[in-house]
Amino acid sequence: MSNSSPLFNLDTYQIEESIGYLLARSRAMLVKSSDESLAKFGITHAQGAIILMLSTGKYSTAADLARETYTDAASTKRMIDRLAARNLIQREPCAHDRRLMKLKLTADGVALSTEIPKAFCGVLNKHFYDFSAEEIGFLKSMLRRLLASNSTEEKTH
Repeated sequence: MSNSSPLFNLDTYQIEESIGYLLARSRAMLVKSSDESLAKFGITHAQGAIILMLSTGKYSTAADLARETYTDAASTKRMIDRLAARNLIQREPCAHDRRLMKLKLTADGVALSTEIPKAFCGVLNKHFYDFSAEEIGFLKSMLRRLLASNSTEEKTH
C-alpha cells in the first residue's frame, strides 16, 4: 500500500509518540522482565534467545545468530563464550570447512531450551494480559509486515 504523502513529518513529530521510541521502550520492558524470569537459570534474555535459536536447528554459527539478532559479532561471541563456559553449548569444527565452527546445544542446553519458552510465555502473559487474541495476532501481523518490508528493501539496495 503506497502513500504519496509521508506518514511522519517534522511538524507533528514527538519522541514519546514515535514508533521507534514506543517499540524500543516496549522491547526494553519485555527484556527486563525476561531477564528477571530467567535469572533462576543464570542466563539473560539474550542468552536464552540464542539457546532457543540453536534448538530450532535453523541456526548453527555465530554469524547466523549475529545476523538474525542484529547483534555485533563481538557481543555474540561473548554470549557464546559464556554459554560454552556453562556447558550449555559447544563448538565443533564444520566437517567441510574446518575454519568454520558449528554451534550445538549440549544435553544441559537442550534441557534448558525446554524451560525458556515457559519463562518467555509467562512474561508475555504478564504484559499482554489486557490484549485479545485478535489484537495479538494483528500486532504480530504488522510486525512481520514491517520486517518483511525491511528485508525486501535490503535486497534492493
